[in-house]
Amino acid sequence: MYKRIAVAGKGGTGKTSLTGLIINYLVQSGKGPILAVDADSNSNLNEVLGIDVEQDIGRIREEVNWAERKGTPIPGGMTKNEYLEYQLNSVVSEGNGFDMLVMGRTQGEGCYCFVNGILKRQIEKLSNNYNHTVIDNEAGMEHISRGTVGNMDLLLLVSDYSRRSIQAVGRIQVLAEELKLNIPKVGLIVNKAPNGELTESIMEEIQNQNLNLIGVVPLDPMISEYDAKGIPLVQMPEEATSKQALKDILNKLQLI
Repeated sequence: MYKRIAVAGKGGTGKTSLTGLIINYLVQSGKGPILAVDADSNSNLNEVLGIDVEQDIGRIREEVNWAERKGTPIPGGMTKNEYLEYQLNSVVSEGNGFDMLVMGRTQGEGCYCFVNGILKRQIEKLSNNYNHTVIDNEAGMEHISRGTVGNMDLLLLVSDYSRRSIQAVGRIQVLAEELKLNIPKVGLIVNKAPNGELTESIMEEIQNQNLNLIGVVPLDPMISEYDAKGIPLVQMPEEATSKQALKDILNKLQLI
């Protein structure tokens, strides 16, 4: 159930923090192995999970392109694409109960289309080896619109406590419907809500956007405290209000 889980939303909503905590709960619940995918060019999911990442797709792409520009011979008589595939075998970082695939950013000119294509192929290639694939999408709608993450079983839309953020995830849901992605379950998580409560006007906007509210995560000062100290959020105590609220949501979804 919900083998491939994607998390999307506006920048600054805390979607990466929640994605990391979701992965951690799945591992703790014996649901592994998990493939964690950081599909954001500004990658920091590894910091939430507390692992070092030495290699990413963007960096490998640039290394191969640089070798080609410099005229450096590609080993073993390989073509450029064969050498790229060979290098991509080293792109998965190992964590405790999960592996991580990181998109990263490119240093060269041009769009991310090529890197997005590689990311999509790697997700398809690797995901069958894991019980769950959890994907932290780039802020906005790019990976949804380009189909980078492939078929999704569960799309979690994360907003903060603002009408603009709820409208943003409403647009992502409309896009998914227009693209006929046929996602079995789409749900809204409102993050950073003061005291974990929603006002009447916020509830009204959720209804206006035709969003399925599946849970609310309170504004948790412990997250800011851990971030400021550079401590992985997965190390927060279980009694942290944000972790308790998210755990309840995952229980309702029967994920843990």
